[in-house]
Amino acid sequence: MFDDRLITSSLMTEDETTEYSLRPRFLAEYIGQTNVKEHMRVYINAAKLRGETLDHALLYGPPGLGKTTLAAIIANEMGGTLRITSGPAITRAADLAALLSNINEGDVLFIDEIHRLNANVEEILYPAMEDFAYDIMIGKGPSAHSIRLTLPRFTLVGATTRMGLLTGPLRDRFGIKEQLELYTPEDLKEIIIRSAGILGIDITVDGALEIGSRSRGTPRVANRLLRRVRDFAQVRADGRIDTDTAMAGLEMLGIDELGLDAVDRRMIEAMITRFSGRPVGLDTLAAATGEDASTIEDVYEPYLLRLGFIARTPRGRVLLPPAYAHLGYRAPDAPGTGSYS
Repeated sequence: MFDDRLITSSLMTEDETTEYSLRPRFLAEYIGQTNVKEHMRVYINAAKLRGETLDHALLYGPPGLGKTTLAAIIANEMGGTLRITSGPAITRAADLAALLSNINEGDVLFIDEIHRLNANVEEILYPAMEDFAYDIMIGKGPSAHSIRLTLPRFTLVGATTRMGLLTGPLRDRFGIKEQLELYTPEDLKEIIIRSAGILGIDITVDGALEIGSRSRGTPRVANRLLRRVRDFAQVRADGRIDTDTAMAGLEMLGIDELGLDAVDRRMIEAMITRFSGRPVGLDTLAAATGEDASTIEDVYEPYLLRLGFIARTPRGRVLLPPAYAHLGYRAPDAPGTGSYS
């Protein structure tokens, strides 16, 4: 019997209210990721013209950039139903078989954190992706035999923050591979203005840009900060978010002008004061800051790399001069030497 706990969410129907949903539903509403958006528009329109389902797609990049949103858009554009699950939720081959047996023609199956799929589950996924079929064993012992069941044609959309952890055979079975990049402050400004309109928040363009510039290039962070600054504006101001209100609200949250929060600053401080600018291993940095190593690598490090604050070397992570300057320290003579001028 199908276990509906494997499905964590589903696509909103056409007539379902979207008053409190901040996620765009179609490509025309999708802001940013210009290259990915244009590629997907071509692939989707071509599939429609041929009367086929879209090829399987792999979306990768840091968390919070809209991989789940893009999967829902694909389902909407193709006129199918979105079924969402995650790699850790599919623990047995029978779980995947249950999911596949409930797939309908044209559906989109979205597997988040696909790099965490069990190896046995992954083996069953191969024929499902290539031949739209899966094999089940009937009976036990010498009388056991395999039966191949045909599946309706569907689209698998996989999402991962760790592209390097995917096995080669799985990665090669995706016909579409798209990398989502961090957003620009201008794109985030547009996202914030759109979200403010949905939530009924009075915000100026400059106020939206101020929040966007401190949102780490991530729409999820931008929408979270928008809601918290709204709370600040309602209690400490007149309810309207302008530049001054946005700056005051973000200061209360401990978000500085570059979008760094307390964890970022704690990481940088630890690398300067405890390790004197020497290279630091990921596990050592995690122990020094009290943060999980995977959280540092997936959430904090990509933005610090983009800012040019840290660099990855064979010996570990090292701070670069802009990180020292941002926190008011003198940089060492050469990155990673620990020697100051």
